[in-house]
Amino acid sequence: MSTDKITFLMNWHATPYHAPIYIAQKLGYFADEGIKVALLEPNDPSDVTEIIGSSKVDMGFKAMIHTLAAKARGFPVTSIGSLLDEPFTGVVYLEGSGVTTDFRSLKGKRIGYVGEFGKIQIDELTKHYGMEPTDYEAVRCGMNVSKAIIEGSIDAGIGLENVQMVELEEWLAGQGRPRSDVQMLRIDELAELGCCCFCSILYIANDTFLAKNPEQVKKFMRAVKRGTDHVLASPAAAYKTYIDIKPEMASVVNTKIFERSYAYLSKDLKNVQRDWAKVTAYGKRLGVLPADFTPNYTNAHLQWALEGDSADPTGDQKRMVVLQEQVAREGGFRRLQVNATA
Repeated sequence: MSTDKITFLMNWHATPYHAPIYIAQKLGYFADEGIKVALLEPNDPSDVTEIIGSSKVDMGFKAMIHTLAAKARGFPVTSIGSLLDEPFTGVVYLEGSGVTTDFRSLKGKRIGYVGEFGKIQIDELTKHYGMEPTDYEAVRCGMNVSKAIIEGSIDAGIGLENVQMVELEEWLAGQGRPRSDVQMLRIDELAELGCCCFCSILYIANDTFLAKNPEQVKKFMRAVKRGTDHVLASPAAAYKTYIDIKPEMASVVNTKIFERSYAYLSKDLKNVQRDWAKVTAYGKRLGVLPADFTPNYTNAHLQWALEGDSADPTGDQKRMVVLQEQVAREGGFRRLQVNATA
């Protein structure tokens, strides 16, 4: 774009887990690096990779599976870092909806999804459970899955543990129902992936912009790393600052979404090679990536010491379940202690 500002597009409207980048703007971390950044929000989250890939915007946030699929479709984008690592993602439903822990209970149900890849994922899973894609009704809801469940226009929908489940828990509490009435069929467990990394939220950039402005991108990433460090070190104070920027963050629901997102925030922002290998293989299995596809990520713009990979990723996933259940009950800010490989 013909501007001296770096343009950055969110993956949706401002959300509690976007705090690091808005903090970097508010506290002058971009200015300290000598760069100007315009933070933008899309009308439709499905447009983000196309807008960035077509050079209308320089950078943005997007999930890993979408970043891979965008490159396979000819949109030149690359992940340059991670915002959220492996948020639990799956089919969210309420007790009494007729949906149970058995995936086959989705037969005859209306299942909401955000964009086309959600439908592709559910369609692929039906094959593993003796069903056909025609055995359920797919309903595109965009980011309004929780609203659609509440209104009764769908029986279940794809969502995140730290967003849609929180929205539904608070609605249930307002109805005098237990928060535990919202449940999730985790896609990583159903598909036997071994991680929820397909929905990790990434910093992505247009390839032409990246090639022409490597130093600008390094400065940008240094600034958001400072924003992340501040959020992780002082989450309550950082969130108060975020509320000053975006007053809607003060709501009970958004505050709880922030608490539940805290554990997923990437500390060093790195792209995890093991996760990319798993999701690339998954994308090929789904048929959205060709057999010879090479994953589109780099850590070259992260100019600090990166932590080692988890020595026990499967165990960490189990411990994360327990930790997030505790946060759901008690609130507050908790993070998993991860033992890294040397």
